[in-house]
Amino acid sequence: MVTAARPFECPLSVRHLGPNWYATVMGTAVVATAGASLPAHLPGLLRPALAGVWALAFVLLLTLLAARAVHWARHRDQARAHLLDPATAPFYGCLAMALLAVGGGALAVGRDVIGVRAAVALDAVLFTTGTAIGLAAAVAVPYLMAVRHRVEPGQATPVWLLPLVAPMVSAAVGPPLVPHLPPGQARETLLLFCFALFGLSLLATLLMLPLVFSRLLTGGPLPLALTPTLFLVLGPLGQSTTAVGAFADAAPGVVPEPYGQGFGVLAVLYGVPVTGFALLWFCLAAVHVRRARRHGMRFSMTWWSFTFPVGTCVTGAGALGRHTGLVAYAAPAVVLYAVLVVAWGTAVAGTVRGLLRGELLAGPGPAPGAPRPATARTTSGAVR
Repeated sequence: MVTAARPFECPLSVRHLGPNWYATVMGTAVVATAGASLPAHLPGLLRPALAGVWALAFVLLLTLLAARAVHWARHRDQARAHLLDPATAPFYGCLAMALLAVGGGALAVGRDVIGVRAAVALDAVLFTTGTAIGLAAAVAVPYLMAVRHRVEPGQATPVWLLPLVAPMVSAAVGPPLVPHLPPGQARETLLLFCFALFGLSLLATLLMLPLVFSRLLTGGPLPLALTPTLFLVLGPLGQSTTAVGAFADAAPGVVPEPYGQGFGVLAVLYGVPVTGFALLWFCLAAVHVRRARRHGMRFSMTWWSFTFPVGTCVTGAGALGRHTGLVAYAAPAVVLYAVLVVAWGTAVAGTVRGLLRGELLAGPGPAPGAPRPATARTTSGAVR
């Protein structure tokens, strides 16, 4: 019997371009913003390089937005399958975080490239859009998980945190926009809105994190390709510490006392213990990754989990260094930034290599007549 041949599909087709690819934008943008948060004498030396990295992140964002638009227009069936796949749907939070990361970077270092006025305008647009998408994802993805995905507690992974962390990114990148608003109601409203986003994301994360930790302790190690996602837990920890530091920076003269002073107190009383837990989790995730490497873990798109979450820990430690004046926090920020740069370089090299080989966008290659279900491994674009 003669069977019909599968139609030729270009290995760089956007059909299999999932929302997880926005992690490349997040991981690139955070290299720029984290570098700008380092102790004062270092960013000045790195400034041209940081501006160049931010420009690269901006170009990546525009490219991916265009490619994903084509994906939705030409491959709507695959796009719907991504939404209905519990392994892929949480990555829709990455779209919001990519917009927010580039917007925050515009004000931090991008102004050196495009000017202050353009940077403020770009940040305002991306902050507004990213926040709206992030809030939508924070509602829609858990709703789909409850009514359509039929997930089990034993399937919990740190990827579930992604749509819940997006509002925390808004909370961290919003306060730098406060001084650019008219004094009075507008400034105070934005600052307190960001504080509300902080609470929303923090409480949702506190509900989800025990499921992830329980799965890790009772269900054994994650699959090899998913092991790098353990670093995603650092995202809400580092980003929330960054956010309270940003509140303390923006609050004086914006909210009445004693609330302005209270934000400064919160930056230290919240940031210190959370940073301690982040250090614990960093070590736990690192030993799991070391074990996975010994068992044959190879590059996949999940390796981008080593970038953005670590970058938030850099900005969080930098905020603590500013508000405590302690070298004990400034020095680790420099060390973590070195780790971030190495992780980013490794992820970039693996991604470029996978694209050139046609392995990251080639699709899972189902058997003839039997479509292969989406899994965490296939949707992460693992390189075999």
